[in-house]
Amino acid sequence: MSKIYTYDDAGVNRKQRVESKKHLGILQETYGQSVFGAVLKLPYGNIFPTGCGQYLDLVIEGVGTKVLIAQLIEKYDTIGIDAVAMAVNDVIRSGAKPLAVVDNIHAQESNPDLVKNWLTGVVRGAIESGCPVTGGEIGDVAEIISGLTQNVGFDLVIASVGVVNKADIITGENIKSGDSIIGLASSGLHSNGISLARKILFKQWGGKYEPTDIPEGLDRAVGLEALEPTKIYVKPLLELVSKIKVKAAVHITGDAYTKFNNLTRASPGIGFRFDHFHPQPIFALIQKTAAELGFCLSDEEMFKTFNMGWGFGVIVDSADFDEAMSILGSTGVVAEVIGEITDKQVVEVIHNGKQLILA
Repeated sequence: MSKIYTYDDAGVNRKQRVESKKHLGILQETYGQSVFGAVLKLPYGNIFPTGCGQYLDLVIEGVGTKVLIAQLIEKYDTIGIDAVAMAVNDVIRSGAKPLAVVDNIHAQESNPDLVKNWLTGVVRGAIESGCPVTGGEIGDVAEIISGLTQNVGFDLVIASVGVVNKADIITGENIKSGDSIIGLASSGLHSNGISLARKILFKQWGGKYEPTDIPEGLDRAVGLEALEPTKIYVKPLLELVSKIKVKAAVHITGDAYTKFNNLTRASPGIGFRFDHFHPQPIFALIQKTAAELGFCLSDEEMFKTFNMGWGFGVIVDSADFDEAMSILGSTGVVAEVIGEITDKQVVEVIHNGKQLILA
């Protein structure tokens, strides 16, 4: 019998993360320090007022263990795109326009060639996001950072700040049964579930393949496929919110489709039904390879861990669906209806003829 394989087995303890996040409530002790009024709590973070009818959304994000894949294949000029994407895609969830980003790179040593490559990706991501890189830091901290080979270990973190008018904030409120969920296509793994993907796919971490192998179903080396940069959704999302009412915007990252449950804080009593997926081949490869290694990686675990082809979700009133699709189509992003809001109060996925209840 195959051993059940989960994110916990890959070294990411979901239950512990949930317990740890409960301590975030202590941060509310600081909210009274906001100079211009109350901090506004949203389903996916908090924004704070500037005193002129606007709010700022400040986010800090990293790329996690995807930096190890960059080291494995010795390609460093795209990982900065991932870092920017993770931050700015979070900022736009509130409807805010990213104004600027800053970087923080901790490295074994600030080798000039590596620094140039890291920053090349950061610049590409910032240009795609329509905002400048206004500062940053590169710290040589060899005793903290270790890598796969000597002197290349690093961690890359990006902070971004955005601004949104009070009237335009995406609050997650007034979502109702029948509302449409639109998915914006991902570019592959993005920067989530990488710990699981690495340990199944790559021999370096106990998996099956060398990074230069081209498994059946892929048209390039598996290392390059896994390193494909995270899609940036700033321009299509801002174009959409400028023309119609968006009820919610969800960056499908850690915890994948269970993440939609956060919206019940603002709109109690709702559920989510997803029934349209055509994930990139790398997702099937992960599940197939796990089986070849003697593991059972369930469909439920896949949808709790990976974006499965959709990197961002947008919820609009069913009456606005056609216009929303037209607007998104004009921006060049691949967008399709992937589900709808229900009153079942669960996260339900219909995939390959099976019903999965994720939460």
